[in-house]
Amino acid sequence: MLLRMKKLDKYILSRYITTFLFCLLLLTAIVVVVDISEKTDDFVKSQLSISRIITDYYFGFIPRIDAMLFPLFVFISVIFFTSKMAGRSEVVAILTSGISFRRFLLPYFIGGVFLSLMLWIGYQYVVPKANHKWADFEKKYVDVNFAPSLQNSTYKQNIYFRIDPTTYAGIKGYDTISKTGSNFSVQRFEGNKMVYNLRATSFQWDTVQKKWALNNVLERNINAISETVQFYPKRIMGYNFKPMDLRKDDYLKDQMTTPDLDAFIKLEKMRGSEMLGTLQIERYNRDAIPVSVLILTLIGAILASRKVRGGSGFHLALGVVISFFYILFSRFSVVFATKGNFTPWLAAWTPNIIFGLLAFYLYKKSPK
Repeated sequence: MLLRMKKLDKYILSRYITTFLFCLLLLTAIVVVVDISEKTDDFVKSQLSISRIITDYYFGFIPRIDAMLFPLFVFISVIFFTSKMAGRSEVVAILTSGISFRRFLLPYFIGGVFLSLMLWIGYQYVVPKANHKWADFEKKYVDVNFAPSLQNSTYKQNIYFRIDPTTYAGIKGYDTISKTGSNFSVQRFEGNKMVYNLRATSFQWDTVQKKWALNNVLERNINAISETVQFYPKRIMGYNFKPMDLRKDDYLKDQMTTPDLDAFIKLEKMRGSEMLGTLQIERYNRDAIPVSVLILTLIGAILASRKVRGGSGFHLALGVVISFFYILFSRFSVVFATKGNFTPWLAAWTPNIIFGLLAFYLYKKSPK
């Protein structure tokens, strides 16, 4: 009996993984072909060699798109091979041999956990690095072709933020490429009174000391009855913000590893940043999306294990519908969290909660 169980587990797991890998390679190839057709003009304008396009763009694009579509790939794979098993009456044979439906789902659960962990690790460290490569190419060669005005998007103006609970900074202009800026100021308050003021005509990031080098610095320390004023031609300051913190572009959150993102969220929370909700959703999604792999695996196995008229075609069509609703719930949650008052944690996990309940309902209603 134990040997039969092990053989069953190996059989289902091998079908699960091989079908998933085939689906992953096939759909990735389709996505890449479609992307090439859309960006051919951009590649020509970039005047880069084919090898440079592959290493500078597709080495970033493929991990990014695979991570985005990973749950869908898993869901389609499970439905496809399980439906084939049901069509050949293999599922009926397994269940009538004395194996419970719960035990039948065990290898699916194991495979789902394995792929969930793989995707989770990818989202923490691998995908952010791929996004960095992809985004650098997009900003340099693609975005400028859609909107020429975006060529100057690396120059940020009128940046104001909080350094710590009592200190605020302002920057008139900052170039994210050269990491230099103009008209930098810092004010510190005690209650409603200013006790410190610093102004610099220009500043730049010192790559050696990993600090900010300020030029033509005028520093004022103010107390109740007097103030001291000092001038420095150049001064090195170790503020708690870095060049990455001043970028504030749409790609920033995707390019940070999870430890960096956690530290950045902590700083942005202290600064009262407007982009805090978007950052928190990105952080929670990195945990929630991998869990969806397990949930969709179980839903796919439960649905496709039934032998129905229409076979794999019906099951795949049903899978596409469920995937559509899952994506729809995900998008609505993100919009409500970024534009409304929906809690970011709940926005990220709501689709999993809803479809987790659906998986439990389908399991209870499935024929045993």
